[in-house]
Amino acid sequence: MNHLNTFTSVQLVTEDLVRRRAEHNNCELFSLEEISLHQQEIEKLEYLDKWCRDLKILYLQNNLIPKIENVGRLKKLEYLNIALNNIERIENLEGCEELKKLDLTANFIGELSSIEVLKYNIHLKELFLVGNPCTDFEGYRQFVVATLHQLESLDSKEIERSERTRALQDYPEVKKKIREQEKAYLLKRAREKEDTVTNSSLCDSENHQTEREQQTWEENDDEEDRRFWEEPTPYTPESRLEAHRYIEERRAKDSKRESKKKEKPLRTLITADGKALNVNEPKLYFTLEDDEENNQFILDLAVYRHLDTSLLDVDVQTTYVRVQVKGKLFQLVLPEEVKPDSSSAKRSQTTGHLVVSMPKVCERVSTSIKTSDSTAQKNTRSGQVEKLEVDPSRYSFPDVTKIIQEKERIGQGPISFQPRKITENKKSYVDVENDEDVPPLI
Repeated sequence: MNHLNTFTSVQLVTEDLVRRRAEHNNCELFSLEEISLHQQEIEKLEYLDKWCRDLKILYLQNNLIPKIENVGRLKKLEYLNIALNNIERIENLEGCEELKKLDLTANFIGELSSIEVLKYNIHLKELFLVGNPCTDFEGYRQFVVATLHQLESLDSKEIERSERTRALQDYPEVKKKIREQEKAYLLKRAREKEDTVTNSSLCDSENHQTEREQQTWEENDDEEDRRFWEEPTPYTPESRLEAHRYIEERRAKDSKRESKKKEKPLRTLITADGKALNVNEPKLYFTLEDDEENNQFILDLAVYRHLDTSLLDVDVQTTYVRVQVKGKLFQLVLPEEVKPDSSSAKRSQTTGHLVVSMPKVCERVSTSIKTSDSTAQKNTRSGQVEKLEVDPSRYSFPDVTKIIQEKERIGQGPISFQPRKITENKKSYVDVENDEDVPPLI
């Protein structure tokens, strides 16, 4: 593992991270009693003793923490879980006066003598060191049991009184053996660190290669992965951190490639000559109804029923309608021009569909006649009578009084015309003498 670019950001404990993990306490830090910061890729432990003074339970397992620090002011801390990290010695826990349980499983503790600092934690009852290099030392359990008198359980196994008595009897000899094994382990760790420094310098020199060579490496990523994971390497804090860096770098490369693949050319919505195109990126079912009765178009777009309305954006133009659904565009060209200002959009309460009503620009004749009829009905209901006025200059009516010839109308016709007819009869017989002795005929 000597070809890894080691330049990456270090993940720290931030206030934002702590508040997000304190949702159960309304994101308040001063009164926080329990918090879980496991699997957060934290590489440095800090600020918790300032922000959360009332902490009683702290979970920090499965991170990349190399050192126990900045927890000495947590006077009320009862349980500290810092398993699966890169810790090599026990330190800085003297101030945790109420500490009852300490979990250091699967770390890199080789300085077994560092457990002596836990003598000051008089309430400590349970200790977990399984999975650490020190557990392979001869006399490991006897040394811990004899050193920490207050301890009741070690690695989930209860400490009996007889076991502690024997451990105290053999303590001087066991302590000597532990010191020798510890010294050998520390020399081994020093050599491993030197090798790591050498490999890091080689890695730095490789990072200055030409762009062409780097492109060749990118083309052989699968081969690089195979070599990295199959190469034998000791399990140390450095190799664990290096593997984490490598995974981070691979994720960054993969995400960069994915983003390039996802980058598509912008979809053409309107051509160069100003013609709108039909687009259905969200692939939604839709219907366009021509409502002739109300002289409008009705678009029914089958958006997802539980989709938040804030994720919809509607834009009605004279010749087309455009809807944006979660960033995806739907555009439909309309058969006729509509009035954008009079258009409306709403969600169906039953189906959740988006319904867009778009009045047409052109008014239909049938629509205007119906409007007149409806107006007349309204006026009749209100008691108003409309009068029809006729312009004589535009319309001519026949004179019904002149339909029959004069000679054929003698003595005929309505009573209202009789006096006039009698007069005419008198005019016709002017030669007849008027005898006053003869009574009149009428």
